[in-house]
Amino acid sequence: MATFEELVDEGAAAPVEGWDFSWFAGRATEQRPPWGYARLIGERMAAAGSGLDVQTGGGEVLATIPTPPPRLAATESWPPNVAVARRNLAPLGATVYEVADDADLPFAAGEFDLVVSRHPTLTRWDEIARVLRPGGAYLSQQIGDGTNHELTEAMMGPVPVGTARDPVRAVAAAEAAGLTVVDLREATLRVEFFDVGAVVHFLRKVLWTVPGFTVEAYRERLRALHDRIQAEGPFVSHSRRFLIEAAKPAGS
Repeated sequence: MATFEELVDEGAAAPVEGWDFSWFAGRATEQRPPWGYARLIGERMAAAGSGLDVQTGGGEVLATIPTPPPRLAATESWPPNVAVARRNLAPLGATVYEVADDADLPFAAGEFDLVVSRHPTLTRWDEIARVLRPGGAYLSQQIGDGTNHELTEAMMGPVPVGTARDPVRAVAAAEAAGLTVVDLREATLRVEFFDVGAVVHFLRKVLWTVPGFTVEAYRERLRALHDRIQAEGPFVSHSRRFLIEAAKPAGS
């Protein structure tokens, strides 16, 4: 059986670019939302004339669509992810743009029939509305407030749950940008970590779970979590997701 130090070293050495989570196989699991985001965007992209994926990560999810639209673009802010996304999306003929998450989108008004985004760090609703053509739609799976809060508190101690990712706030922001919300669904999903190495890799990859995380700063907490997993079994946390679809009125 691997020691605490060996597990931590494995998690610390694993590459974090892209959003491929295959490294976690056998080491951590997370339930999938019931609506099937990848299937939904595959269906929508097949029917679109032009599509945009905002904050595509390494393009892993967009790369699964079976039929790309004639015009396909994606944005990503982190340079290592941009390189991965360009490789993954080249077979679809997609153009990947390096764009900061909070920046204006480098596209003309009304350029896209469909805009999608999976787990954006933030949503520029004004820019989404601007680049959508009248009658176009935005479809996004987003991270909800309190996601993996059990893991956050295991590392940091008691912290309040934020409200920035409240689905009700997302609806209000979409409507303020002139969009009409036509679908909103929520889900709470079970997450299990089977060893502390998986926790280390997850916290390095999903940075907002424990802001400023380093192994050195959290070694004592990691050791306590390792001991807990050894004694009690997998560490259980919960993620929260919501699906939001918003349409741009045809007359706007």
